[in-house]
Amino acid sequence: MKQALALLLASITVLSCNQQATSDSSMTDSADHKNMVIACPPGTKLDIAKIEQITGMKGTEKNGEYKITVPQNDLKIVVDGFKIIPPMGLGSWAAFTSCGDSAMVMGDIILTEADLKPVQQEVIRQGFGITAIHNHFIRNRPNIMYMHIDRTADITTLSNGVKAIFDKVKESRGADPKAAKPDSVINTLNIAQLDSIMGYKGELAKGVYKYTIGRPDVKLQEHGIAVSTFMGFNTWAAWQGTPEHAAVCGDFTMLENEVASVIKDLVENGIEVVAVHNHMVHEEPKIFFLHYWGTGNVQQLAKGLKAALNETGKK
Repeated sequence: MKQALALLLASITVLSCNQQATSDSSMTDSADHKNMVIACPPGTKLDIAKIEQITGMKGTEKNGEYKITVPQNDLKIVVDGFKIIPPMGLGSWAAFTSCGDSAMVMGDIILTEADLKPVQQEVIRQGFGITAIHNHFIRNRPNIMYMHIDRTADITTLSNGVKAIFDKVKESRGADPKAAKPDSVINTLNIAQLDSIMGYKGELAKGVYKYTIGRPDVKLQEHGIAVSTFMGFNTWAAWQGTPEHAAVCGDFTMLENEVASVIKDLVENGIEVVAVHNHMVHEEPKIFFLHYWGTGNVQQLAKGLKAALNETGKK
């Protein structure tokens, strides 16, 4: 009996993150992938000093995870007369999370039409997977796209890859995107009133007031590794403008049974849904992301967003 039990236990495949790094994102058989168990040892830490040394970039640490953000100060984007600046979702990023002696990187790279081909090629050359390419805006001039990437490997490999990808963007643009002078926007909104309607508190940066809202009700994993709010699993809303002429843009994270009702509430309240898509490929459970854009009276927009928010996270 003991031998039979041992054989049964041995038949359960448990992959360490180091083993996962070897197979990397080449695992395309979803049925096999779902049967795999990723075992991340507790208490493992990222070597942040090594990430900074290799990439040459400083980031932000939170709860043991590390994110490098590159504001796209060089892109002068305008939508319906409103300037789109980094706090409105115009920042490329790459976030590291630890798993044993390895790690996972997830990122979102902002690209012009001229950047797309060379940066895509560099992403593939560095062994990263491309998990989504999409828009955040419509009627934006110039046109930009957002490319999501991920990879699981050792810190040195990941850091060198992230550096190469960001360097390729600089090469394509002819300059470092963050080197240009940061811009700001007008914001005379009643923040206390906005917080009261939304039911959350945000952060103000360069005239943009932004809410970042997690999904604690969903235990999301990508490649079997937990994905946090800090790693990009969040709903957000960024505001600027005046009480009668405000602009809001953002992203909803939704389970499959929430998609239709969120879209309905946004559209019925005059907020445009400009994109619905995935950000990941191997996530469990399946998550959909929605980007929206709205202009008009701030209270009407906020009430519409709140109605859509109420459609998510229901018991």
